Amino acid sequence: MSRSRRDKVLEVLFFVVVGIVAVVSVAGLALTTKRPVVIQGQIEAYQVMVAGKLAGRIDSIYVAEGDHIERGDTLVSILSPEAVAKQQQAEALESAARYQSQKIDRGTRSEIVRSAEQAWQGAKAQLALAEKSYQRIERLWADSVVSLQRRDEGLALYQSAQAAESVARQQYLMAVAGAQAEDRKSAQAMVEAAAGVVGQVDAVLQDSHLRAPQGGIVSAIYPTEGELVGVGTPLVEIVDLARAYAVLMVREELMPRFRVGSRFEAAVPAIGAEQVEFEVYYIAPLGSYATWRATRQSGGYDMRTFEIHARPTEPIEGLRAGMSVLLTLPHSATEL
Repeated sequence: MSRSRRDKVLEVLFFVVVGIVAVVSVAGLALTTKRPVVIQGQIEAYQVMVAGKLAGRIDSIYVAEGDHIERGDTLVSILSPEAVAKQQQAEALESAARYQSQKIDRGTRSEIVRSAEQAWQGAKAQLALAEKSYQRIERLWADSVVSLQRRDEGLALYQSAQAAESVARQQYLMAVAGAQAEDRKSAQAMVEAAAGVVGQVDAVLQDSHLRAPQGGIVSAIYPTEGELVGVGTPLVEIVDLARAYAVLMVREELMPRFRVGSRFEAAVPAIGAEQVEFEVYYIAPLGSYATWRATRQSGGYDMRTFEIHARPTEPIEGLRAGMSVLLTLPHSATEL
């Protein structure tokens, strides 16, 4: 090979090597360039699981999945013959207790009072007769006409008439006075207890027509018409999209960018929104099961992950639970 040709080959090789070095340098520079940090979260919404206190059979379902409802709208009706029978029983017991209390408050019947009074008057008449008989016997005994035995018999009859008159008088007074104060209070307490049972049954029967505790969208209906449900069985799930919020998982080295009350802009691709403003209202560390990451391969400390909740500062049309939220942050000096 001639010298000139060899020089040309060496020149070509030199430029190839220089080109390779340049490409490697550019690639290395591109790899070491600090790129933005993208945090991906998702939209959540407040959910209410509607359940009832009444066990029975689903009679009617008045809503469907996806319906917009307002607070107080009827969702489901439950048929429970057992609860209705229990209500009738409780109302009957309350009526019996109330009538008994009224009877005690009115006192003893007038017929019984008059009968007791007549018995007392008869006992008084018997006492008067016994007293006169005893007085006559006492005078005859003083004149030695009757024996001491006859006098003692007359005295015993007189004392017996006194006791009978006293008993009849007390019975009459008791009939007039009626029931004691303790009896009246006991009867009133029975009325209140029966009314409490009625109120309890009525409160349970209010769930025979289950109403929405808040407005929103019906996201799920679990039973079907005719199905038996128990106490506390979930029936309808309601999502309140007006209270939607974003949930982000942020590692510890990025936490200086987030404070309660701070705001940031993020993209929601599902609705084509590139800049949606959110305001942070909740920050909490995840448990020990969450991902930890060392700050350096040797030494340093482990970085925890924090859960952040943020609300849109303005209502967003079409925002739904499950949509992705993309937050782009400029790369910090901290190595990720």
